[in-house]
Amino acid sequence: MKKLIQIASYCFILFTVLSCQDDDNTLEQIQVPQNLEVAMDVTDDGSGNVTFTASADNAVTYRFSFPDGSTTVAPSGVYTKRFTKTGLNTYQVTVLAYGQAGVSSSRLVEVTVESDFSDPDAIELLTGGDSKTWYWAADVPNHLGVGPNNDNENENYFWAFFSFTDPFALAANPAASCAYDDEFIFSTSNGENLTYEYDNKGASFFNRSYASVVGGQSPDDSCYEFDTSGEKAVTLAPSESVVAPERKRGTVMTLGDDGFVGYYIGTNEYEIMSLTENRMLLRAVQGNDQGLAWYVILTSQKPVQDSGPQEEEDDFPNLVWSDEFDTDGAPDASNWTYDLGNGDAGWGNSELQYYTDRSENVIVEDGLLKITAQREAFNGFNFTSARLKSEGLQEFTYGRFKIRAKLPQGVGTWPAIWMLGADYMTNPWPGAGEIDIMEHVGRNQNEVLSTLHLPGNSGANGISEETTVPTASTEFHVYTAEWTETQIRFYVDDEVYHIFENNDSTPFNKDFFMILNVAMGGNLGGDVEASFQESMMEVDYVRVYQRD
Repeated sequence: MKKLIQIASYCFILFTVLSCQDDDNTLEQIQVPQNLEVAMDVTDDGSGNVTFTASADNAVTYRFSFPDGSTTVAPSGVYTKRFTKTGLNTYQVTVLAYGQAGVSSSRLVEVTVESDFSDPDAIELLTGGDSKTWYWAADVPNHLGVGPNNDNENENYFWAFFSFTDPFALAANPAASCAYDDEFIFSTSNGENLTYEYDNKGASFFNRSYASVVGGQSPDDSCYEFDTSGEKAVTLAPSESVVAPERKRGTVMTLGDDGFVGYYIGTNEYEIMSLTENRMLLRAVQGNDQGLAWYVILTSQKPVQDSGPQEEEDDFPNLVWSDEFDTDGAPDASNWTYDLGNGDAGWGNSELQYYTDRSENVIVEDGLLKITAQREAFNGFNFTSARLKSEGLQEFTYGRFKIRAKLPQGVGTWPAIWMLGADYMTNPWPGAGEIDIMEHVGRNQNEVLSTLHLPGNSGANGISEETTVPTASTEFHVYTAEWTETQIRFYVDDEVYHIFENNDSTPFNKDFFMILNVAMGGNLGGDVEASFQESMMEVDYVRVYQRD
């Protein structure tokens, strides 16, 4: 009986095969692509751009393979490649036309193109002149973030949309348990050619939109086993993103063989926003959603998760200047001087107050500096206040700046704790730079701002973030800026909410001095409510810490 069943099965299989052959002639219809032609449009502007247009009979898609090791699939047969080796160079490019069932034909073409783009400093920083390993900057808040890819974007705006805001936040997320083992290795053999290796220890963190790449079905971002082995060629090219030139390095790197950096988002192109010997900020537009731009921060010094975030004294151990306001009377003249009057149109902001050094407007008592803005007729103005500054007395480049303060209240008030470039007399604003550690306006009672002003980002176009502080005017809070050559971070009560990526192209690499003031009205303060009479900003201390 068993033998009869087997015979019947064989007959069924044979019948099925014969039936398929009788009814389906697909195999006989498959044709190899013929007459493969490749047109090349070479730009003459030094950009190195070449547009390849491939066409062939019976082709359904095309692949281009370039001598730098990169390949790309172009279903339309049209692809633009940027060749970045400096000078006039000839390259051989393999073009394949694929038909049904994977059959193909190929053609080798030569193209001569001139490129004047180079970024040898980027290669040196990425590789250390030989080979360098990079890691997730896991102990840095916002080491992975995303925001809209539009022309209003800058490298700080994205954190407001979505980010891993806590140090080691990915590690705390079980879905990203594989991420912090990653190693990203950049190498060069001659200071020109650049290669990349990604050691993911067997698994990589995938955006949920790309789970299908590895056969996954998770509705959330997850870790998946994935082979990233092998050395990949890296090409560098000029940046053409929407980010303003003054906020980016101007270099894009393309990783060959669909390489990626730590988090799979369907792209192998990463814009280098900023790059130092120990820190790199990358920007990448998500492959299947061109409206999203992702940001990744890497470091060449592997973070140690077990130690947690460094205590602030470990980063800035030396208290180099402070005013504790413990002597009653006028502010210490060795620390503070004054701006008096109203300035040119209220120091350019249409402010309504007249600044004085009178005790009615500024005094130290009960261990506090008190700056009082009040409604009164004085020298042709309807309000008085005070503006203290440490100009010529206490000036600093880099450090941690901590100010404990309670803010005034009332619609129309505009208190600020800020810093101005000490060279402002010869390098007019915004060229000198401005670091606003804290700004508050009475009409937005529960919000405080931190803002940076620099060329291209002056006035209302300052790079700004806000955070909620419901008791800003009823309780003391600590407002902090941590300023280094690579970042300026802003905190309220030790909680970071704004990070600016500093580099040597900004004005934030020289001496600045401190300013404490309460303005009235003006461009940001707005209209003053009719019932306002007076209000006070109280400052418990100002402290500045620096490294050894």
